[in-house]
Amino acid sequence: MGCWLMVSCEELGLKVIDDGLMVVMNANGGVFERIMVKMVMVAMWGLIVAVLIIGVMFLRRLAVIVPRSTRFFSSKDSLDLASTIAELNKEMESVFGEPPPDGLANSGNRSCMAQDAHHNSHVILGSTNDKFAAQELSSISHHLGENTPGLTHVGSTGKAQMVDVSPKETSSRTAIASCKVVLGKKVFDLVLANQMAKGDVLTVAKIAGINGAKHTSTLIPLCHNITLAHVRVDLRLDPEDFSVEIEGEAASTGKTGVEMEAMTAVSIAGLTVYDMCKAASKDIQVTDIRLERKTGGKTGYWCREE
Repeated sequence: MGCWLMVSCEELGLKVIDDGLMVVMNANGGVFERIMVKMVMVAMWGLIVAVLIIGVMFLRRLAVIVPRSTRFFSSKDSLDLASTIAELNKEMESVFGEPPPDGLANSGNRSCMAQDAHHNSHVILGSTNDKFAAQELSSISHHLGENTPGLTHVGSTGKAQMVDVSPKETSSRTAIASCKVVLGKKVFDLVLANQMAKGDVLTVAKIAGINGAKHTSTLIPLCHNITLAHVRVDLRLDPEDFSVEIEGEAASTGKTGVEMEAMTAVSIAGLTVYDMCKAASKDIQVTDIRLERKTGGKTGYWCREE
């Protein structure tokens, strides 16, 4: 390069001095500018090194800032990023004559390892949460006492489950539930006279209640699909408070109770009364849905105390 400069300068009529200084002369022999060739070369190399350093710093920040969950690189691309940083480090070593600091050389690998550790921590945290929930449930049960009935539809980890009734003994089971529909005087008189536009309110509600009892396991997700031996739904008009009193009964022989079937029967019957009468009034209330009595099973006979 030095020879090329000398030839070029001589062709242009310039004077090159041995100590690396180039003097540019004009036609009259005056000096316009003095430039040090070695300084120009150092400046050029400094610019190249600066560009390499900025590129390495950018890649390093990119690997640290962008999380694995939102990164657009695959695991293979992550390895390519690390190899790219390693190649840049070798290039810097060839320029400076010594390897870069360990922190910069290993930044890509450490970033990938940190992201892997962060991803694995979520898996460990999920299993830890399940264990913590189980411990909390065990602690609560111990605090309430061994004689306190638990929630059978809640598993040991606190998640919903369907009860396994296979170990239970088969027995005759019955349940009676009740419900009240407050109509108001105007609607009560129309129902009593069978003058509602949709037809016979009490008969339609009775059929709807029986049908509802047979579909309990479909409506209530964790109820067992059982074979019903008998379903009864009775509706009675009460002139004292202008309401409809509904009573439902379900019976079966099996390993699980029929309380939900009886309560579903009166609930569906009450909603059907509302549907049949809603055109005449929107003040109708479906209230007091409750279990009145049950028999059979492990707990045997139970009756609501008045």
